[in-house]
Amino acid sequence: MRILFIIVFFLILNLISKAQSISDLQKKKQDAANEIEYTTRLLKEVQKNEQSSLNRLRLINSKINQRNTIISTINSEIAVYQEFIDNNSMVIEMLNTDIEQIKNEYAELIRSAYRNRNAYDNILFLLSAENVNQAHRRFLYLKRYTAYRENQAEVILTMQLVLSEKIENLEQQKQIKHQLIGETQKETQQLTSEKLQQNSEYKKLHGEQRKLRQKLKQQQRIEQQLEREIQRIIEEEARKSRESGGSGFALTPEQKLVGDNFAQNKRKLPWPVERGIIIEHFGIHQHPVLTNVQIKNNGINIATEIGSKVRAVFNGEVSRVFGISGGNSAVIIRHGKYLSVYSNLREVVVKKGDKISTKQIIGTVYFDKDDGSKSILKFQIWHESQKLNPEDWIGR
Repeated sequence: MRILFIIVFFLILNLISKAQSISDLQKKKQDAANEIEYTTRLLKEVQKNEQSSLNRLRLINSKINQRNTIISTINSEIAVYQEFIDNNSMVIEMLNTDIEQIKNEYAELIRSAYRNRNAYDNILFLLSAENVNQAHRRFLYLKRYTAYRENQAEVILTMQLVLSEKIENLEQQKQIKHQLIGETQKETQQLTSEKLQQNSEYKKLHGEQRKLRQKLKQQQRIEQQLEREIQRIIEEEARKSRESGGSGFALTPEQKLVGDNFAQNKRKLPWPVERGIIIEHFGIHQHPVLTNVQIKNNGINIATEIGSKVRAVFNGEVSRVFGISGGNSAVIIRHGKYLSVYSNLREVVVKKGDKISTKQIIGTVYFDKDDGSKSILKFQIWHESQKLNPEDWIGR
């Protein structure tokens, strides 16, 4: 029976670990559900305009990705609960076996006690001892035998209570697993519907390839202009540094401190908008419609609601505020050796040289009513001349 209790102990430790795993999975599932709810709200704004757009397709793609995350998370939950069920079934089987064995032992004790139920027999057992020491040992034996018999009854009761609890837990876990399977089926149906919507949008856009190529060229010109402005800042700082006998960015002690603090807040920076969905990631990736065409993004594109305010992600100083031909306004904020770049803005409320604090409003995201009512912030982070992935810096 000692082996049983050791096994049960380790199973309990395992269950505690799995309970934490379920908590993490449920949080991940809820986060994905929240993002789907927000994406649906953005899609409703976009769908007011009947014209197909890449923005709409990207939002649908994001929704599908999050739906897949939910389905994957639910399947992981099901696997954890199946492990709970298997473990509890094993413990129940072992408890039943042990209870049966102990009951048999206890029954034999009762039969033995019944055969020797006469107190006179116990007295004769003691008096027939050859000496006082043997009589004392016989007395202790009778005392321990009685205590053992009483203990066996308590063990059986305790184990039956544990067994009842395990059976109840097992039924609850089976019910939860059944509910999760139902959730998976529901989410899969939603996914099928969204994929049909994705396919329909893709077909519409596929017939507009010439128009999409023109937009892509325009976007590339905007990105090149933005990159030239950033390079101009880097060159100016390098020139200042060379004049002072240094290299890289010329920093005052205060600027150096800001830069160090910026670096220490990696993965903790606030989002540049209060709420949004990343619809285009950093780096080189395939165009969602045009075949054999790759897109290079120096940052991330965040879809957000119309009228959303843009916020600085950290303390710093405004290095540039400028207009981009066909790309609205852009703001570059310097944080020591780091730069944060916010483009596709309107109503910019800061100017060059302004000291900025974390989450301070610097402008409003522009929205294009004639292009699917898209409201997209383009956000970049640079370390001197090195482009960084903003998703590695902003908090989740």
